[in-house]
Amino acid sequence: MDGIISVLGVLTLVLEGISCQGVYAPPTVRIMHSGHACNVEEERYSERVYTIREGEMLELTCLVTGHPRPQIRWTKTAGSVSDRFQDSSVFNETLHIAKIQRHQGGRYYCKAENGLGSPAIKSIRVDVYYLDEPVVTVHQSIGEAKEQFYYERTVFLRCIANSNPPIRYSWFRGRDVLSQGSDKGVEIYEPFFTQGETKILKLKNLRPKDYANYSCIASVRNVCGIADRRVVFRLTNKTAPASIKLLVEDPIVVNPGQTVSLVCITTGGEPTPSLNWTLSSGSLPEKSLMKDGTLTLPAIASEDAGIYSCIASNNVGNPAKKSTTIIVRALKKGRFWITPDPYHNDDNIQIGREVKISCQVEATPPEELQFSWLKNGRPLRSSERMVITQTDSDISPGTTNLDIIDLKFTDFGTYTCVAALRGGAIPEISIDVNISSTTVPPNLTVPRGKSPMAVREGDTVELECLVSGKPKPIILWSRADKEAPMPDGSMQMESYDGVLRIVNVSREMSGSYRCQTSQYNGFNVKPREAVIELIVRYPPAVEPVWQEVRQGLGRPVSMNCRVLRAHPSRVLRYEWRLGSRLLHAGTFDSRDDTDYTVRSLAREGYGEYTCDIINEVGPGRCTFLVTGKAYPPEFYYDTYNPLWQNRPRVYGYKLQWTQMNPSAVDRIMVYRLGIRQTGKQRWWEQEIQVEGNIQKGELITHNLTELIRPEAYVVRLTPITRFGEGDSSTRVVTYSVPINPHLREFHCSFEEDPVCMFTQDKNDDFDWTRHSAATRDTKYTPNTGPSGDHSGSKQGFYMYIETSRPRKEGDTARLLSPTFNVALKSSYSITSPPAYCFSFYFHMFGKHIGTLNAFVKQKGQSTSEAGPVWSLSGNQGDRWRQAKISIHPTASFQVMFEGIRGPGIEGDIAIDDVTLEEGECPDPPSNPIRGAAAHSVSSIWPLSITLFYIVFIGLR
Repeated sequence: MDGIISVLGVLTLVLEGISCQGVYAPPTVRIMHSGHACNVEEERYSERVYTIREGEMLELTCLVTGHPRPQIRWTKTAGSVSDRFQDSSVFNETLHIAKIQRHQGGRYYCKAENGLGSPAIKSIRVDVYYLDEPVVTVHQSIGEAKEQFYYERTVFLRCIANSNPPIRYSWFRGRDVLSQGSDKGVEIYEPFFTQGETKILKLKNLRPKDYANYSCIASVRNVCGIADRRVVFRLTNKTAPASIKLLVEDPIVVNPGQTVSLVCITTGGEPTPSLNWTLSSGSLPEKSLMKDGTLTLPAIASEDAGIYSCIASNNVGNPAKKSTTIIVRALKKGRFWITPDPYHNDDNIQIGREVKISCQVEATPPEELQFSWLKNGRPLRSSERMVITQTDSDISPGTTNLDIIDLKFTDFGTYTCVAALRGGAIPEISIDVNISSTTVPPNLTVPRGKSPMAVREGDTVELECLVSGKPKPIILWSRADKEAPMPDGSMQMESYDGVLRIVNVSREMSGSYRCQTSQYNGFNVKPREAVIELIVRYPPAVEPVWQEVRQGLGRPVSMNCRVLRAHPSRVLRYEWRLGSRLLHAGTFDSRDDTDYTVRSLAREGYGEYTCDIINEVGPGRCTFLVTGKAYPPEFYYDTYNPLWQNRPRVYGYKLQWTQMNPSAVDRIMVYRLGIRQTGKQRWWEQEIQVEGNIQKGELITHNLTELIRPEAYVVRLTPITRFGEGDSSTRVVTYSVPINPHLREFHCSFEEDPVCMFTQDKNDDFDWTRHSAATRDTKYTPNTGPSGDHSGSKQGFYMYIETSRPRKEGDTARLLSPTFNVALKSSYSITSPPAYCFSFYFHMFGKHIGTLNAFVKQKGQSTSEAGPVWSLSGNQGDRWRQAKISIHPTASFQVMFEGIRGPGIEGDIAIDDVTLEEGECPDPPSNPIRGAAAHSVSSIWPLSITLFYIVFIGLR
C-alpha cells in the first residue's frame, strides 16, 4: 500500500477540451463468451450460437460502451415453444451458470440502457448438448399383438435415447457390425411413427445365430467431447415379456391407522423384470416402504386412498401392469334439512300436513353406509305414517329421509338420524332435529343502525344479520355488488351466528355484502337474504409521497402536493411544515392540490418539508427533502487507453468522469478522492481543488500513478459544495495487460507472464520459451539466437525455440494466440470481408536454422486445413526483421507460430512484438509466400478483441 502515498502526491486535475455534450453517448453492447464452450458459430443472422455440454460452466459477459454508464440486464427466452418465456433476469455484466442443464438452453439477451437513445440489445443462442444412456426394447410386432417371442419367427429391437444433437445409431451382433443388406435375415429401418434417427433392427425368420448379444451404440459424433454410449441386450429362445400377479384383493377396504401390504410377484419374463409401484393420484405416500415388489403403507389415512399399480418391465414388449384400489373407511359432514308439505304453498309446519326430515352424510365406501332413526332416544321403524327411505347410492349417495304423514301433536319431539358403517370401527355420526310448534322457517333482518356501516381503514368490522326461526340455519356471506372474492379469498363464507368479522379492513372492501340462509341445518325453502352496505373511510392519498429537491443557496424552490383520492372526499384543510415549524395552513376550495414556494433559499431553509392534507379520518402526507447536496460524479468507462503508465512494478491509470447535473446546486469547489487496495480497510484521501464552474458533459481527468502491479484498487469520488459533501461514486480498477477492447487492436511484446494468453499446442514435440538476454543461461548455444529483444534491450523478453539436445531435426513447437472474435459490421459483405494487418518481428540466425511458419486458424479448422500464411527457412542473419501479412478472416480465429528444428543445435528461432490491427497492412514488406499478403480466410465480420483489459466495476 506504500504506492498509494505516491498516487495521492502527483494527482493533477485536467478539464478535457471536449464539447459539453460530446462525451455523452447512447449504449452499445457486445456479448463475449468464456466458460467451457464446444463451439461458437459467429454472428449468423446477427446472433451467435454457443454450443456447450450439459454440466459445464456457462459464462457470458456483456461488454458495453456509453456514458453515463449503461445499466445491464440479462434475460432469457426458452429454446422451445412449450417452455414459453422465462425471465431469469440478471442485473450485472456477467451471466454465470455453474453447471448448465438442458432446460437452460435458449436465447439469451443482453440489454443495456442509459437513458440516451434506444436501448442496445444483443443476443446469443445457447445450445446445450447431451446424450443419455440408450435403452433397447424388444417387440414381437409393431403393434405388439402377441406375447411370447420365442414362438414367433420375427422380432424387432428398438434403440432410443434422448440427445442433442440427433443421435446416429449403429447395431452389432456380438462383434459383427449389422447394416442394411449385410445379412438377409436382418433389416434396419425407420418406421413411419418414429422421429429423428431412431432405428429399428428387424430379425426375420429367427435363426440359431440370431440368438446372441446385440449392442446398440448411440453416437453424437463426439461433439463437445461426448463419448458414444452402448447398451447390450441378450436375445435367447427364452426371451419373453414380463407377467405379474397381485396377491391382494381388489378393492381393499381398510380402517384408518391400519398397516396395508400390497404384494406383487413376477410370474414370467426374460430377462428378469423389475417391479415398481405407482399411485394414480400422484407420488406414493412419503411413509410408504417398498421391498422386492411388496409395498407397505403403515398407519394408512384417508389421503392415502387411491388406485395403486404394480408395473413390471424388462424392456421386452409392453410393461405388465396390475392395479388394486385402496378404500379407507370414513364418515364426515353430517347435515340435515326440513321440507314442509310440498303440496301447499306454505313454508310452515302445520298439523295434518306432511313434513319431511332429510339427513345426509359423506361416507366411504358409500355402500357400507347404514342409517337408523330414533324418536326421543327410542328406535323408530318405518310405518304407514312414518316412512323411512334411503336414496339410491347412484343418485344421491349418503341421504336418508323420514316422511311424517298427517302430522299430529303426538309426533312432536326430537328425531335423531344415526349414520354408521357396517363392521364398526368408525365413530357414528348423530344428527338431532326437533319438530314442535316452535319449529318455524327462518327469517333474516339487519339490526337497526347496522347498514350502512362506516369504519376507518385498518379497523376490525362485524357485519351482522339477525336470523330467527328454529332451527337456525347456516348463513352464507358473499359480495352483492360485484363478482369479487371475500376477505379470505373464497367466493362465499359460512357463519353459524350470522356475523361476518373482517380484520384490518381496506378501502377495496367497500361495497354491498349479502347474507343468505342455507338449506342445510334448517328449512328446505326459498333462501332468505338481506344486504348490508360497508363504507370504508380513509385519509387522503396524495402525491408525491416523497421527493428530493436539490437546489443551491439563494435560488427559489417550489413544491406541490396533490390529492388523488379520499373518503370522505371532502378535504378539510392542509398544513405545510419545515420540521415541526408550521409554515402555512389553509382550506381547499375547488382545487385538489396546494403549493408552497421558497423564493430565496437560505441555509436554514434546507431540511424536510411536509404537507399534511387532512379529512375527517386523518392526514395524507407529502414529504420534500430540500438539500444542497451535489449529485454523484459519473465515471467514464470508455477512456481511450486508460493505462497510460506501465512499468515493471507499477502502473498508472487515467481516471475520467463527468459531473451529473453540475448546475443543480452550488458550484463544486472540491472533489475528495479516496483510494484503497481491494481487501484492505484503510482509505487514503486527498482533496482536489476545482477552479471555475463545471459544465454539463465536461470530461474531467485525474492521473493515478504508482499503483502497485497487479493489485486492484477501489476508487471513491465525492463532490463538495459550500453545503457540504455530495453523493459519492465508487468503482474498482483491476490491473491486467493493457489491451483496450474498443481499440480493435492487439499487441503483445511478451513482457508479462502469462504471455498475453498465448498457449502451447498440446500436439507438438516441444514448447516455445519466454526469454531475455539479461537472464540468459551461461551454457547457451553460441552463434545462434538474439542478443536482446527486437528493441535492442537486454532486459526485454521474447519467445524462442531452443534447438539443443534432446531436440532432433523436424521436431515442431507451436505457439497459439487467444481466440479473436469477429463482430458484425454492416459495411462488410461476403465478397469484401474486413482486412487486418498481422505483423511480428522474427530473428533467424544460425547455420542450422529450420523453418518458421505463421498460420491463421479459423474456428473448426485444423493446422493442415489452415495452411501457413507466411513461411521462411534458413539463416537470415543476426538481426531482427519484421513480417506483415494482410488477412481477411470470416469467423473467430487464432494466429499460430510454428518453429521447426533444423539439422543442428545452432538453429534457435525467436519472435517478438506480435500485433493485429484493423485495416490492410500499409506498405507490407515482401512476403516469403506468394500471394500471402492478400491471404483470405472468408466472411463478413470485423474484429472485436477482448482478451485482457482494465475492468471497471461501477459501484453505486
